Amino acid sequence: MNSKMIINVAAIAVIAGALIWFARSGAAPEEKQTIDAKGVLTALENSYDFGTVSMAKGKVTHEFKVKNNGSESAKIVKFYTSCMCTEAKVMHNGKTFGPVGMPGHLPVPTINEVIEAGEEATVEVTFDPAAHGPAGVGKISRIVYLDNPNGRPLELNFTATVTP
Repeated sequence: MNSKMIINVAAIAVIAGALIWFARSGAAPEEKQTIDAKGVLTALENSYDFGTVSMAKGKVTHEFKVKNNGSESAKIVKFYTSCMCTEAKVMHNGKTFGPVGMPGHLPVPTINEVIEAGEEATVEVTFDPAAHGPAGVGKISRIVYLDNPNGRPLELNFTATVTP
């Protein structure tokens, strides 16, 4: 075989491999969507605004309710926050998990808490407006993530305007 033929065969093999890879990667999200429909955690309220929060007055807390609206059990594998100024706890069936924070600042243990179809859990979020010091004034936005094995994390968002 001459070099042109070898190059053509190699190019065809690469193109065929790429087409197969793209076809397979396109099928995976559809499978996840099917799994998600069985055990799905949703928030009764996805975001909360603390309004104006004073560093001098200290920490503020809000509780989010999450519910499994699916037909099968759902699992919270772990949960964590987007910033070191935020801590979260999960409370379900008389058990409390946490507090946890931002990965690298507080531990993020695996909890594997099962929420049965129709059940609710509470996520308590505590924000410390003084955590960033005097430079941390102004509008903030933070997230608490609930990881589950069936899809994207459930995100609970909050905002505040921090004053001295």
